[in-house]
Amino acid sequence: MIGYLNLILRLTIWFLLTSDLSVDNIVIGVSIAFLLPRRFTSREKLSDWLRVFWEILVAIPQAYIEAVEIMIRPHNDEEVVTERVKPQRTPGLVFLDIFLITFTPKTIVVKYHEKGWFKVHRVLRRSRNK
Repeated sequence: MIGYLNLILRLTIWFLLTSDLSVDNIVIGVSIAFLLPRRFTSREKLSDWLRVFWEILVAIPQAYIEAVEIMIRPHNDEEVVTERVKPQRTPGLVFLDIFLITFTPKTIVVKYHEKGWFKVHRVLRRSRNK
């Protein structure tokens, strides 16, 4: 099951990069997805994948809400924070975590450190009365 999820992730990335759903591009994408090396040493749990996919589905309306907030109310402050990577994350799940953070308009991952943390840039709306 995890192999199928990795294949779907690779194909999704391919289609996002190429923006082309022609038959030729699908054949090329499937070929590349199968030719890319696999890591058989990592133990991924299906529950971790499902949790991340659920978080991505929840993030879609959140991204629209944040985009509207940025247009309506100014977000003039910013901060860079350090966040820990969830324990025992495989490279595929770390990629999805970075995608999830960067997907919303108010946050972006600036740097990923392999020691287990992200540097995240956020824009904030703070009141003028400090």
